[in-house]
Amino acid sequence: MCTNISETLPAEGAAKGGAGWFAVTAANVGFDHAVGSRFDHALLLDFVDPARGPSARVAVELDLETGRALVAALQSVIEAAERSGAPVRAS
Repeated sequence: MCTNISETLPAEGAAKGGAGWFAVTAANVGFDHAVGSRFDHALLLDFVDPARGPSARVAVELDLETGRALVAALQSVIEAAERSGAPVRAS
């Protein structure tokens, strides 16, 4: 069963793919059929630069439990980064 659960958001960062580093300008988040993992359905994360085509893409498939743990870890690290006083944006 296809769920068609998907969201795309603008992103600012970098990722390392098979051809090296590239700018990340969008992130795709979804839950649907897995392709490369052992799961029937998975949480799908794609970090992409659509202007550069398929070569500028890093894809990740996770189970929901790992996705929840990742969200919690991201929240914890973001809060610690904000408290640290370190610059949070490129200058």
